[in-house]
Amino acid sequence: MNVVYDAGVFVGADRNDRDIWADHKVRLDAGLIPLAPAPVVAQVSRSNRQVSFRRFLRGCDVVPFAPDEAHDVGLLLKKARTSDVVDAHVVAIASKTRSTVITGDVSDLEHLSKKLSTPVSVRSL
Repeated sequence: MNVVYDAGVFVGADRNDRDIWADHKVRLDAGLIPLAPAPVVAQVSRSNRQVSFRRFLRGCDVVPFAPDEAHDVGLLLKKARTSDVVDAHVVAIASKTRSTVITGDVSDLEHLSKKLSTPVSVRSL
């Protein structure tokens, strides 16, 4: 199962949450590379001293916010009547890659997901 990590995963990794690290290791051992949207990385990155976060991130594929995605993200925000561009980008990436979103903010991301023609799975940390 492909996954897209939302900010809560990285915050937990930065705080050395053992469960988050263990889940991540299982994915990596299975050959799955979690996706990390670049705007989410920007939300969490606050210091060069976030050693745990940066080590965790090395096991991920950082996905840029491509210019051609901007309109799709904007349309999703309009449909959902919300304004969090980062959350919408997370859901858009999950949709595009047929991935599950792992988040600490299930309700907001599920709300966005339900506005897609094919909703994505959203799971709690």
